[in-house]
Amino acid sequence: MSETMPIEQYLQEGGMLSSPDNAPPRYRGELLRLMASFVDSELAGSAGFADIINDAPGIQERISAARIVLEKTDHAGQVLQVMETFGVDGGRYAIHHPWAARLSRDADIGAVRQGGDMRLAVFHYPLEGWVDAVVMNVLMGAASVVQLKELARVSYQPLAETFRAILPRERRHAELGAAGLVRIVTDDEGRAKARASAAYWYPRVAASFGHAGSPRFETLSRFGLRHTPNETLLAEWQTEVDAQLSALGLN
Repeated sequence: MSETMPIEQYLQEGGMLSSPDNAPPRYRGELLRLMASFVDSELAGSAGFADIINDAPGIQERISAARIVLEKTDHAGQVLQVMETFGVDGGRYAIHHPWAARLSRDADIGAVRQGGDMRLAVFHYPLEGWVDAVVMNVLMGAASVVQLKELARVSYQPLAETFRAILPRERRHAELGAAGLVRIVTDDEGRAKARASAAYWYPRVAASFGHAGSPRFETLSRFGLRHTPNETLLAEWQTEVDAQLSALGLN
């Protein structure tokens, strides 16, 4: 970094930081918040999906569900290791919230986080059976891929490298969900259940992208922690999942 260049300019122009020692206080705070949101969402998501494994209709589906639970927990652990370099107590972190806790199915919280953790609001809603879990995984899996492609560009190099390593596995989770959904819609009953679940989860997953014109995006952009506006990421997700749902008759 140039001795005369302000750090925000350096980061906005593509500069990278590689150590907690180089991170100014405001940057550290925003970076830790970003990491906590990812870790908490992965832990909450895996905890919710773990409860549904025994609802899977066959051995292969159970294996796929168990794999998703395992790998999401591992992804949380990988990012938590980066947080530990900033002084976070990783040993206590994973047990300090009831990750499987959920609100009622008819709660309407928009994008507002609840309780004491930083999970995305969508992970406060409960799953209702196997079909519902698969639909949620398809929609949120596609959202995770879009969001991780953005996060893989963060200006803190160790975290960017971690997200780039996580992205292929999260993409595989979305593919497993899509394959499961194809099997579900082979009969009218399955298609009807899937359509109802899609109607439930679609707006809740969409809300996870945040508000258009968000002032917070501008703050993160100055630090090189975000690059693409919320509304652009949302539009990318909508294009992908609308095509998926349309092909299966689930719009």
